[in-house]
Amino acid sequence: MTVLHSTFSLERTYPVPPERVFAAWADPAAKRRWFVPDGTHGLDFRVGGTETVDARGPDGTPLNVVSTYHDIVPDRRIVYATTLSGGKALATVSVTTVELHAEGGGTRLVLTEQGTFLDGAEKPEWREQGTGDWLDRLGEALG
Repeated sequence: MTVLHSTFSLERTYPVPPERVFAAWADPAAKRRWFVPDGTHGLDFRVGGTETVDARGPDGTPLNVVSTYHDIVPDRRIVYATTLSGGKALATVSVTTVELHAEGGGTRLVLTEQGTFLDGAEKPEWREQGTGDWLDRLGEALG
């Protein structure tokens, strides 16, 4: 039984104002397009609300993700806690902060995730890569 703690931060700059970036997180249909290309997705975007994703991993293992929103400041900040399970085993527990900074006519997004990775079911570098991939898809969706 192993426990690994890891923190990473990713930054992206998007050529749209923070209001548009925030809306892409808050609107269920918009978020599903860039966040969950395959699988089922539910979003109740409010403090105390949850987001769920059910999908399959690369090896076909059922994946279940549940996030709870703890802090939402429109157009500026989102804080949520997430559990990820593979099959019936809890793989990770994390806290994520998304900050939106207006820069010129665009937005600098800073995402910081602090995670607890259990029993080698997921590795921090996998999470960082996957998170970077969906932030890139967000950029494509914002066009």
